[in-house]
Amino acid sequence: MTFMTRSISSESSPSDTNPPFLTIEQIVKTYRKPNGDPFVVLNGIDLTMGKQEYVSIIGHSGCGKSTLMRIVAGLEKPTSGLVTLEGKAVRKPGAERMMVFQGYALLPWLTVRENIRMAVDEVFKTMSRNEKIAIVNEHIDMVKLSAAADKYPHELSGGMKQRVGVARALATRPKMLLLDEPFGALDALTRPKLQQDVLEIWSQHPQAVMMITHDIDEAIFMSDRVVMMSNGPGAKIAQVLDIALPRPRNLHELRESKDYYDLRNHALGFLERYQ
Repeated sequence: MTFMTRSISSESSPSDTNPPFLTIEQIVKTYRKPNGDPFVVLNGIDLTMGKQEYVSIIGHSGCGKSTLMRIVAGLEKPTSGLVTLEGKAVRKPGAERMMVFQGYALLPWLTVRENIRMAVDEVFKTMSRNEKIAIVNEHIDMVKLSAAADKYPHELSGGMKQRVGVARALATRPKMLLLDEPFGALDALTRPKLQQDVLEIWSQHPQAVMMITHDIDEAIFMSDRVVMMSNGPGAKIAQVLDIALPRPRNLHELRESKDYYDLRNHALGFLERYQ
């Protein structure tokens, strides 16, 4: 298979004709050690994304993947550099960027319906009650949880809890979805099913998605590009791997594909070099 990789210097807009949706320019993030010495987590991150592009970020633990996503989410401020969304600087959290966490982050005293409704109420303050109910019901149906709509989190499986998290994020109609290892806590049988469901939802409601994962197979299966980080401290984007596999994708069919294994072996080789 002939596939394209890009170094940090050649990584630019995902399209030569369309302006980027998200732009990350020269992001540096430095913390202070207890003795006052600087500890550089990210050292000059440059990346652009299109408005309907699915990008995964992989790298060894400690390379700053989650820190970068939190900066994009507006939950952390960079030491230097700039993130812009549609030309506007990202300086704080906003409803146009919604995050789904590995740990579900559901309120245990609220039902599935109520957890989703809470997010809708927060974002759409002037919307009518009937409109809000319609949005909540639409997204419960979207993640196939109608039968569990009035259950509490402790009554749900891990996969069902993560579906609620996805529905809650999508119900606010964000322009960008940020997924921080969303399938990491799931068992081996539930994980591929939810991966497929998320891709189906994304194909029906395309938007920009940035996902952090440690799973190379997951990154290749779901993404348009895979961003590969160098080790920390002072992590950079070392390489960007274009995933030119046709969509829609079926994981079982991909595993019979030489192209898939060429991509997988390339990514594994990259990670082994930074082991």
